[in-house]
Amino acid sequence: MDSRIIVSLDFATAAAAAGLVRQLGAEATFYKVGLQLLTAAGPSVVRELVAGGKRVFLDLKLLEIPSSVAAAVTAAGQVGASMVTVHASGGSAVLRSAVEAARRFPELKVLALTVITSMDDEDLREVGVGSTVAEQVLRLARLAAAAGCNGVVASPREARLLREMLPPGMVIVTPGIQLAGDSEKSDHARFTTAAQAIDAGATHVVVGRPIARAPNPADAFAAMRAQLSALR
Repeated sequence: MDSRIIVSLDFATAAAAAGLVRQLGAEATFYKVGLQLLTAAGPSVVRELVAGGKRVFLDLKLLEIPSSVAAAVTAAGQVGASMVTVHASGGSAVLRSAVEAARRFPELKVLALTVITSMDDEDLREVGVGSTVAEQVLRLARLAAAAGCNGVVASPREARLLREMLPPGMVIVTPGIQLAGDSEKSDHARFTTAAQAIDAGATHVVVGRPIARAPNPADAFAAMRAQLSALR
């Protein structure tokens, strides 16, 4: 088993998500539940995964006033999530409120989302940010570390910079994972393969389409796990 691979359950129904979990079986231990599935199926989908012995990365991307963020993090802890995401751009007060709320749940890690993987330098300029993506990611990661967050979310392109800058124990979760030679259009502007991300310093990779849409998801998962095992 390799808990570094977080399989993304980006499905419209709980039944479709459960189907992939069944196909992957005991070897896949960590799943991402994002806004689509949570909105469609509700928190019961998280509880069922946890009851089945799985860990859940609850990708809420929280960006609200501190009290609302704290309440949502508390709810994430109550349903058994292992990780929950908060937008670092909300600022120190928001991040600290999330960290404080998570203290009641020893297994829950607060991850600060830096710059979503669909954005590039031009997109940042459009919303008034003059920095490059790399500069903004590092700025927000420093803010997250100072606020006591357990880790950050960024694209694998920034993983090496983050590993060099962040304290050794901090988690680096990287969406934007594609297969080598995959030319199919993706929403991710900044992406690499899983092996490249881990080699650069990421602790976890979030993988969606390369596994979920593979002809045989279990084989695709096994192949990715073998690639990562070679890096140990």
